[in-house]
Amino acid sequence: MDEGRQRLRDLSARLLRLHKVLLDRERREWEATRGPIAPGELLRLLLNAREFAWLRSLSAMIARIDEAVDADEPESAREVDAFFAEARRLLRSGEIGPFEIKYREALQLSPEVVIAHAEVVKLLPRPSEPSTP
Repeated sequence: MDEGRQRLRDLSARLLRLHKVLLDRERREWEATRGPIAPGELLRLLLNAREFAWLRSLSAMIARIDEAVDADEPESAREVDAFFAEARRLLRSGEIGPFEIKYREALQLSPEVVIAHAEVVKLLPRPSEPSTP
């Protein structure tokens, strides 16, 4: 397996863990106000409910990374770096959008989110350095 593919696998695994922590948190909030989510209903909510919409940008990024990992042709170093830059923009941009607002709130209120976030950030380059080792 080439180095770029392995780096993307590592990024995907950490983003997936973060996504799970955020999704579990959102699920608890939903259930606190609306009651239990039936088996199989969580995916429908993630795809369609307004309350879960903010997570879709993270879901889509993970899906694109996984597609690149599974592609027949390996990604170029530039393409791999682009995924890392996209993750950095989403998680550390300071922008004010639906994802960023809810994400900052989750970071403030959940130690589990902070831990999962820190695991992803360990892989991300600083803005001024390339992501290749």
